[in-house]
Amino acid sequence: MTTRGTRHIHSIHCILPPYLLRSIAENGTPQQRVKALHTVATDSTFRALRFAGGRVAASASSVRRMPAMMVESQRQRSIYDLKGEEAFPGTLVRSEGQGPCGDTAADEAFEGLGATYDFFWEILGRNSIDGDGMPLQAYVHYGRDYDNAFWDGRRMVFGDGDGELFNRFTIALDVIAHELAHGVTEDEGPLWYFRQAGALNESMSDVFGSLVKQRLLGQTVDQADWLIGAGLLAEEVEGTALRSMKEPGTAFDDDVLGKDPQPGHMRDYVNTWEDNGGVHINSGIPNRAFCLTAMSLGGSAWERAGRIWYEAMRDPRIMPDTNFSDFARITVMAATRLYGAGDEEAAVKEAWEEVGIRVSRDRVSIPQWGPGGGGVQPGA
Repeated sequence: MTTRGTRHIHSIHCILPPYLLRSIAENGTPQQRVKALHTVATDSTFRALRFAGGRVAASASSVRRMPAMMVESQRQRSIYDLKGEEAFPGTLVRSEGQGPCGDTAADEAFEGLGATYDFFWEILGRNSIDGDGMPLQAYVHYGRDYDNAFWDGRRMVFGDGDGELFNRFTIALDVIAHELAHGVTEDEGPLWYFRQAGALNESMSDVFGSLVKQRLLGQTVDQADWLIGAGLLAEEVEGTALRSMKEPGTAFDDDVLGKDPQPGHMRDYVNTWEDNGGVHINSGIPNRAFCLTAMSLGGSAWERAGRIWYEAMRDPRIMPDTNFSDFARITVMAATRLYGAGDEEAAVKEAWEEVGIRVSRDRVSIPQWGPGGGGVQPGA
């Protein structure tokens, strides 16, 4: 039986999914292929290093500490310039209380960390990633033409992109917030980074990444683009972003990057061993459920839909192997607990049903899809 108290430290979280790097390696120019393969090799090295360190941390951290009492915001941001190298720590170029340093990537990272911190503190009452005032560190200009950004459990790292397929990875606020939100999910009692639990992990980061951007821009649910990574794709790429929460599978369709593979309904669920069992691919299903909930409720997505999802993520019934159907039921219970049996509960139920998961008070069911539909059993 899985216990919530056991800490699970898994691989680094990269914004660029492995299927995109594979497509580049298969379809790109010789130069693009070399860069993609180098990115894959770098990411694999960090994953191995983190897993080795994480095994010790997991055994030593089975009990959650009590957060410190907080009376006011205490942002602590530090930005380091790696100057195209892959060795840490680099040079400190901006810290809390200082004005812009003139380096676009460094200043974007600094502002992105601040917007993310402010969202969690001012909207959800959470003091930084760990709820206990964790200082936020970011490292920019990692490597040469490195096509990714990642959270490694204690810091954010940004590549500059190759300029042909991807722009600098600090350009999109929701990418920064997405990666930091992985730390929140991990701290709350982490979901395994595999299959449906991993897809929920990725989806939670997309949800909060989008909410941070929407709040900073003052957007209602109707004004938001619901895109993750808008601006990240270079001008020549046929696409608008890495993912679309509103219309999964429509973010890009490019000769080099391929076609966006995300499904938005359980009948199209992708069974695969790639991408840790499809964590970036199948996250389109819970992403769409959240978007539908927010659109139904209207107004600002962070006010009700965002709070429901946050409370669901913190629910003690969330286990490392929680699947879509488990999470759907928990979101309905969170809506009822927060707002009673009203519009919010109905909106959450209807949203999950729209993506192929029916929720009742006692159980969750996923209809059996016909041959060729790609459907899976609950918990698959």
